Amino acid sequence: MKLWSGMLSGNLDKNAEEFNASIKIDKRLVFDDIRGSIAHVKMLAKTKILTEIDSQKIINGLEKIYKDLKEKKYEIDLSYEDIHSFIEAKLIEEIGEAGKKMHTARSRNDQVTTDFKLNLRGETKIILDLLKEYVEIILALAEKNKETVMPGYTHLQAAQPITFAHHMLCYANMALRDIDRIKDFYKRLNLSPLGACALAGTTYKIDREFTAKELDFDGIVQNSIDAVSDRDYVLEMHSAISQISIHLSRLAEEIVIWSSQPFKFINLHDSFVTGSSIMPQKKNPDMAELVRGKSAKIIANMNQAHIMLKGLFLSYSKDLQEDKEALFDSIDNIKLSIEVTSGMLNTLTVNKERMFDEAKHGFINATDLADYLVGKGVSFREAHHICAKVVNKCIQKNIGLEDLSLQEYKEQSNFFDKDLFNKINLLTCVQNRKSKGGPSPIEVTRQIDFIRNKLKNL
Repeated sequence: MKLWSGMLSGNLDKNAEEFNASIKIDKRLVFDDIRGSIAHVKMLAKTKILTEIDSQKIINGLEKIYKDLKEKKYEIDLSYEDIHSFIEAKLIEEIGEAGKKMHTARSRNDQVTTDFKLNLRGETKIILDLLKEYVEIILALAEKNKETVMPGYTHLQAAQPITFAHHMLCYANMALRDIDRIKDFYKRLNLSPLGACALAGTTYKIDREFTAKELDFDGIVQNSIDAVSDRDYVLEMHSAISQISIHLSRLAEEIVIWSSQPFKFINLHDSFVTGSSIMPQKKNPDMAELVRGKSAKIIANMNQAHIMLKGLFLSYSKDLQEDKEALFDSIDNIKLSIEVTSGMLNTLTVNKERMFDEAKHGFINATDLADYLVGKGVSFREAHHICAKVVNKCIQKNIGLEDLSLQEYKEQSNFFDKDLFNKINLLTCVQNRKSKGGPSPIEVTRQIDFIRNKLKNL
């Protein structure tokens, strides 16, 4: 029997019934639903809306259902409209007539958003733990590669010398912002809608603060209409997850490039690559490509939520039933994406010699050569012009800046002297970049310590 069937005669059309049902999606909320119901019944007993005898029967019945489901003594019956009607039916089956009193002073409108918030609270904590582990893996990788020189790129063109550690710490900082965003949105998520009922509260003398405290909420949603119609927390979680997926996708793109034959900066462990069905030599970075691909789906899910909400009349509409599937999908995909990315980083091999060799061929020490002339009293604009001519000379001869003779340097400017070769040495270039946030090993060590200390306080 449907929870709402008293008013209507006949049965729903078969297709309409399937169209209306949400249990295949909201079954995920089963334990949150039971927990919310227990808190609600405790409040009903405290306010004497229910007797102690009835409330204890209901609580005992709910606890048994919780235990039986945890122990997989039976499966959720998907023929029910939603998880709430399934739990209520099981409760009545367990304890009889008293089970019918559980829903007093509550609507499915406030019930479902309470369940959803409880579930998302747990998921945010899991995502936070995964992100923290991911950052730790990046820090460990950075510790090992403080002096691993590689080209830094702009426009995917070799630009200036950096280290692999310095490059990877950029992703650690992105993840710190992701963590901060989640913790910020959690404050707005963690307010209880329970007790708002359908939209206008109730004539019963309920205690909303009591249920909020029982369920570890920080407080209540102050307006009953807002309590049942608000899905800002859904949008915010979509947004936070989308940001994480974009950051992971950018790293995945670099992993794909770095592991390719032209680059060979890294080797991915065999446990994170696949082969080809026709080409026996292939090691394909499929996991990185999937992380990149999943981000598109996650962003699309966020878009779906925005479009669903943009024109909804207050307070509750059935459209809001569509708030869960896309977000659950994004949650599952982002957790897997973080775990897979962490696994790739934790097992990859860095080809230090190959990175250094590539760094020697892109004139990435040209800025340091210009800075050398500035140190001799030449204006930067003039130094830039002189060094461009030097680079063109090297291109013509197919050599690097360090391979050009001193005499050939002096043909461009008498300010050049033999000390320039130490100035443009790639290791020296990196070590001298000690400005805050730069790639020098000393500064990278400071950044690692900064991130690790910040992580401890998050």
